[in-house]
Amino acid sequence: MCDRSAAETQTFTNTEGELYSEVAMSDSDTSAILPEETDSDPQHATPRNGAKLSCPVSVSVEPVLFLSMFSLALQVPLYTQYLWDRISEDLCYNGTRGGGCGNSTGPADPLQKEVQTLTAHWNLYINLGGFLVNLFFVTLFGSWSDRGGRRPLLIVPCLGLAVQAAVYLLVMYQKLPVAWFLLGRLCSGVSGDFNAILAASFAYAADTSDRSSRTFRVAILEACIGIAGMFASIVGGQWKRAQGYINPFWLVLATSLASALYAYLFVPETVTPDGSTRFFSTEHHRAVYRLYTSPRQEGRRARLWLYTLCFFIVVSVHLGCRDLYVLYELSPPLCWGPELIGYGSAALHLAYLSSLLGLKALQRCLEDSWVAVIGLVSNTSGLVVISLASTTALMFTGYGLCFLFMAATPVLRSKLSKLVEPSEQGALFASVACVEGLCSLVSSGVFNALYPATLHIMRGFPFLFAAMLLFIPAGIIGTVGCRERRMENGEGAAVS
Repeated sequence: MCDRSAAETQTFTNTEGELYSEVAMSDSDTSAILPEETDSDPQHATPRNGAKLSCPVSVSVEPVLFLSMFSLALQVPLYTQYLWDRISEDLCYNGTRGGGCGNSTGPADPLQKEVQTLTAHWNLYINLGGFLVNLFFVTLFGSWSDRGGRRPLLIVPCLGLAVQAAVYLLVMYQKLPVAWFLLGRLCSGVSGDFNAILAASFAYAADTSDRSSRTFRVAILEACIGIAGMFASIVGGQWKRAQGYINPFWLVLATSLASALYAYLFVPETVTPDGSTRFFSTEHHRAVYRLYTSPRQEGRRARLWLYTLCFFIVVSVHLGCRDLYVLYELSPPLCWGPELIGYGSAALHLAYLSSLLGLKALQRCLEDSWVAVIGLVSNTSGLVVISLASTTALMFTGYGLCFLFMAATPVLRSKLSKLVEPSEQGALFASVACVEGLCSLVSSGVFNALYPATLHIMRGFPFLFAAMLLFIPAGIIGTVGCRERRMENGEGAAVS
């Protein structure tokens, strides 16, 4: 470790992944670039604390997000399959033994429908319990981090995910009722859950990036999510097939602890901790409320609400479909086993990386708003194909058409971040995390209820419904993007 002051030359990593040196600027230089951060709120400079940093190399928040997402993506498909197997065992249904589905050409098995329904309902109950707890704590943690620091918001949720994995392991070892999964979910919710890690990561990115590079900086974090999910999906499917559920969940526990340790040892703080800030205070929740109610110039409040609505719809579609992919693939006529389920999940997560590359390429010739619209078109086309998939090849074709489906969310996060002050980034991403928690609740309730209700009509109807929903954010983003362009042109004409 090497100690160095903030006035000395520092090494950072830019958005292209290259290292560069930046000499600490004078107050006039800094204010020319980030006037609001350094003049009005010196706590939000980069580094914000002006204290000594101890780090041998340039480090940031990406490894924490990568390890946390690896842990989450490893357990979600396995946890759903475990629910399916346990409920099948309780109901004496053996249609999935050996990874097959039995006779998919005959009439539908009523026992299989009951297994599907109960699995979907337990997913709903567990997600609902986690949301109700998480809604309060992620708002509290996120807004508090504007004064208390970002690092605790990274460390505590990682430990909560580790406790959740430990509870899940206990359920599997002792063959406890599946209702005990709810206890693990609640423990994670109290710590802020994965949504708090997302809030801290994106707030950290806003702390350490300028307006011009923020969209791509956010997209890099989104790509970390996808790459981690891709590796976890491949590993999880193969490992479950070879050794069952327990050993992969030990890796879930280990990676959660590793991400907490990395954040504690290597991630530098970007906010000067204020010792007088109380943790349990209604001021933190009021700060989030003021974001959406205080008057803002140039129609920013209206755009904040519109972009938040778009984010809500897009993320609800992502989460709702993600909950159903495994059930959809397990059922006839696809009848996938753990290996194919792992490959399918890996293909979906690979779209995070392709979306990053596509976003970077499209930004050279298009504005961010139109990049987001193209991403939504990609997502819509893929969901339509998946809704009609009756063969493995068609299912993977649907995954392939979703190669830009994650291009919209980094654009929306970046646009939201640019609409608020630098001192409000923690409160903003706390509210975004609340929206994501609400997305999880709504999507679980709607899609997990819609899937068993429409099995007799059209098995893939929830995916078709999701594709239709995406027309709403596409229209809003395109309309608001045109208005923003006219405003910028008007300002440019006035200046000239």
